[in-house]
Amino acid sequence: MNQPRHCPAVLIAAPASGQGKTTVTAALARLHRNLGRKVRVFKCGPDFLDPMIHERASGAPVYQLDMWMVGEQESRRLLWEAAGEADLILIEGVMGLFDGTPSSADLARHFGVPVLAVIDGTAMAQTFGALALGLARYQVDLPFAGVLANRVGTVRHAQLLEGSLTEGLRWYGALSRETGIELPSRHLGLVQASELNDLDLRLDAAAEALASSCEVALPPPVAFAAPELIEAEPLLDGVRIAVARDEAFAFTYGASLDVLRAMGAELRFFSPIHDQALPDADSLYLPGGYPELHHQALSQNTAMLQAIRAHHAAGKPLLAECGGMLYLLDSLTDVEGCRAELLGLLQGDAVMQKRLAALALQTVELPEGVLRGHTYHHSLTSTQWQPIARGLSPNGGRGAEAVYRQGRMTASYVHFYFPSNPAAVAALFAPDPEASIAGDCIATVGAGLPAIGP
Repeated sequence: MNQPRHCPAVLIAAPASGQGKTTVTAALARLHRNLGRKVRVFKCGPDFLDPMIHERASGAPVYQLDMWMVGEQESRRLLWEAAGEADLILIEGVMGLFDGTPSSADLARHFGVPVLAVIDGTAMAQTFGALALGLARYQVDLPFAGVLANRVGTVRHAQLLEGSLTEGLRWYGALSRETGIELPSRHLGLVQASELNDLDLRLDAAAEALASSCEVALPPPVAFAAPELIEAEPLLDGVRIAVARDEAFAFTYGASLDVLRAMGAELRFFSPIHDQALPDADSLYLPGGYPELHHQALSQNTAMLQAIRAHHAAGKPLLAECGGMLYLLDSLTDVEGCRAELLGLLQGDAVMQKRLAALALQTVELPEGVLRGHTYHHSLTSTQWQPIARGLSPNGGRGAEAVYRQGRMTASYVHFYFPSNPAAVAALFAPDPEASIAGDCIATVGAGLPAIGP
């Protein structure tokens, strides 16, 4: 159990956001899967939508890797376990290769995973080689695999880009902008995989395009050191947790659900849109998603609204994150000005904005313990409730998200990463009030604080 494991691996990065990392990662995953290889894909940093695409492309679960939110030890464990079963490990980076602290480059360097740079070749020829060389040599200790061109115009265009590479940089192929494989997006990122009826056709087309433009060979194997394995405590043994999961609420981390199960919880999934009642459960989890796209349907399902209100009135634990918190409010208004009345358990209203309202990593000190996570939303919320805590960005970025509580109900814009503190999460969901340090903590009414800073 203490021996390192070896597996071919690359980290797919780019000079900036919007270069097509997700499309390329998914295309590579589908290409190698179609060749009969077992592919494991990871996403660097906080993200819910890209992993949905990669799960469809690879046919395997997708987890986050991050030196801060996930942590070095947990990231090491995930990679080591994947290396024991996979023929290829792909890691999709976040933002630009060197952007942020910690960056995708920091993760690649720490685990010795070579970088495959994706560069948008639109309106570019020989300068492609200069940009590739800069990415490869900017940090001398960064392992570098090679380059892949995205959004190429013609075969001749691809040849010009490949010919511009110097110093032995490997060419990993090209994807044409004419193949119709780009993945559609909306305000929070890509459209959810379940909403794309032609997703498999797009993925297969992307895989075929890659196969025709380069030699399909595995990258060199990477050695992944064995982690320190810690057995989970049965802090939620026998606890039944109802988890919202449908087109409005789908932003859950696989690792967060895994840690609930590892602590003994039984997860019971339900749809706030389509179901008329909650599953028989001790606790309730309302994760984030796109409630703003379905707020009328949520408002019209009065049986579900009454069931969740009854759950809270009975003093049962309830955790709501981002979109889940919007569901708790008196009302939610979309960008078109259409308003819907919702649960009314958290006094206040939210209005969707056309521009991003907050984006930041967050660490939150709750009475149960410190949890890490992130925030990313386009809504503004007003409430007179005073928060019991506020988030802090480790990078000093904008965003100090409020956490609200009444009885056993806890709500915030923050998407918590449960493995960052399993004991704190167990206290949030444990049905026994004595198991929660803040079981009797009641939110106070104050002078109208917004849910996010200016």
